[in-house]
Amino acid sequence: MNYLDWVILFGTILFIVLYGTWRTKGTRNIEGYLKGDNSMKWWMIGISIMATQASAITFLSTPGQAIEDGMRFLQFYFGLPIAMVIISVTMVPIYYKLKVYTAYEYLETRFDLKTRLLAAILFLILRGLSVGITLYAPALVLSTILGWPISVTTLLIGTLVIIYVVSGGTKAVSLTQRQQMTVIISGMILAGILAYSMLPETVTFRDTVALAGTMGKMNLVNLEFNPNDRYNIWSGLIAGAFLFLSYFGTDQSQVARYLGGVSVAESRLGLIFNGLLKIPMQFIILFIGVMVFVFYLFHQQPVFHNTVLKERALQTEQGEVIRTLEQQYTSLHEQKRVEVDHLVEAMHAEDKQAIQTSRKKVQQLYKRETEVRDSVKSTIAQAIPGAKTQDRDYIFLNFVLNNLPNGIIGLLLAVMFSAAMSSMAGELNALASTTTVDIYKRSMNNTAEASHYLIASRWFTVLWAILAMVFAMLATFAENLIQFVNIVGSLFYGTILGIFLTAFYVKQVKATAVFCAAILAQGIVLYFYFFTDIAFLLYNIIGCAVVIVSGLVLQIVLGTRE
Repeated sequence: MNYLDWVILFGTILFIVLYGTWRTKGTRNIEGYLKGDNSMKWWMIGISIMATQASAITFLSTPGQAIEDGMRFLQFYFGLPIAMVIISVTMVPIYYKLKVYTAYEYLETRFDLKTRLLAAILFLILRGLSVGITLYAPALVLSTILGWPISVTTLLIGTLVIIYVVSGGTKAVSLTQRQQMTVIISGMILAGILAYSMLPETVTFRDTVALAGTMGKMNLVNLEFNPNDRYNIWSGLIAGAFLFLSYFGTDQSQVARYLGGVSVAESRLGLIFNGLLKIPMQFIILFIGVMVFVFYLFHQQPVFHNTVLKERALQTEQGEVIRTLEQQYTSLHEQKRVEVDHLVEAMHAEDKQAIQTSRKKVQQLYKRETEVRDSVKSTIAQAIPGAKTQDRDYIFLNFVLNNLPNGIIGLLLAVMFSAAMSSMAGELNALASTTTVDIYKRSMNNTAEASHYLIASRWFTVLWAILAMVFAMLATFAENLIQFVNIVGSLFYGTILGIFLTAFYVKQVKATAVFCAAILAQGIVLYFYFFTDIAFLLYNIIGCAVVIVSGLVLQIVLGTRE
């Protein structure tokens, strides 16, 4: 990175922080801080929802997911439009009618205080973990670029977010997300265009798609039903719908976005806007990953993408082994590059026999490259015990740093940091809202003036930010980040959704029955996570179903009693 990149990176971040702080300096009451004075239009709600969901993990990890596993991750979002319609029709009018600050206030009206507190605590656990993961991604990037300890970069990013969230709350988050989404979308599209432009002149866009398909990366839809397969059309449409019903319908980080709307109609339009645009947006991001994969068919990629960790391993007694593997990897790439050129020529000549022959050779060489990469990971793990050798989250970052022009690098890094700040801000605001309204005000101090709760909300924002920083500093993640954050959500969302669906539609179930059913459901979901290989999306269906069914059974046993 040169001087221009640093100017663009820090200039973009400082503009967003100062703009959000300046525009919301008049926020003086808790309603304005937590709900934004109900002044948001539908398009602002839609952008805010998308920006809160689209963290740095999306832009750092999703292209790497496509490079390694193809486009099939897109199926994860197929249930989103269904969930948006259901939430718009059923949940939004109820929240507006009751004039709630958080989704969990409704549960006390329908059930009792203990059920409200249980749902709020489950949310605080899952969102508290998620905000730590959200912060970890950009802190890791900055640590890699600068060579600084991750604790320092974590503190830097966390502090910037605290400044503008504490100053303006929900309104600051929503206002700055408009600027951030502009940077995000522009930067990602530009990365895809540049990746394509750096391919050989003889390779057309059609060739690019054909090469990706040849290597199994255009696997958009899988019709096979397999409960152990994380991503297929059935898990996306059914289990994904349950996940998004819970995420957008009961997760305060999303509910807060549309509760700030001018009216029910504006909030509904914002949700539908999100449902219609999210899948195309994810398609673009995944396809950019596929473009980078094709780029690496013609240009050698690093044998291990976490260069800082690799350099540490090279200093150990395993260093010579790694160097030998790197030489093998270089030789394999040179052979593969020759066969890729032959494959492109065969496609231009429409020679089916030659296409089949070259395709088979390219696939074999790619498989051997993957085996060498796996060997390098194993060797690094031996050299540095406990090291995180899953390097998928570094692939897109390396592409940006090593191949794009100066200035563009700064812009794309600004994209990642903007997304991190946007998502973390929304999550922190939701955590502060829930802690203040559902825990502190309801159960600890319900007689103070409004100004007291505004101050308390700001202090809770700082507290959760500090906890997120601590988690980001201490955590090590075995999974790809985009998958890990969804796994964490799926552990709790099914139970929370079950509580809400029972509240909305199963009127005969009372407080004690649903409370006990929720605890049972959470225990069962955790059992499936620790002791089975079932796809994590199914946790959402299991948790929800157990709450509703066991709640009905328990209510029959309890009779008319609570």
